[in-house]
Amino acid sequence: MTLARIALGLAAVALSGAAAAQGWTPGSEIVGQSVQVETNGVVNTVTFNGDGTAAIQTPSGRSVPASWTANGGKLCLTTGGASECFPYAQAFQAGQPVQATSSCGATSRWLANGVNQPPQSPQSQVAGERG
Repeated sequence: MTLARIALGLAAVALSGAAAAQGWTPGSEIVGQSVQVETNGVVNTVTFNGDGTAAIQTPSGRSVPASWTANGGKLCLTTGGASECFPYAQAFQAGQPVQATSSCGATSRWLANGVNQPPQSPQSQVAGERG
């Protein structure tokens, strides 16, 4: 499978579910996490690294290097010179699949295996009791 075919089969999701409250930084919930991406019955697993790199694990066990960005209301994956973007207005929620059509017209189902929790602001933290 070529890198371009993998890239074309990977990106297609409109993220839904409850977004983190104020202060959500796009992509922060998936840094260090993996997301299963199913396109045309093929499931690849994408791991998003904090430095903007990603690794795409194919069903055959091959790891394909990629890069990713999350800004301007889009999450984009690039590999082998091919780039594909999809709407990204809300944070991923672990275990909640979402489906959408990418900038290349491919429809995929994305499922976050886990997400990072947003940091709490000082106002939202509850003071504990003192003994």
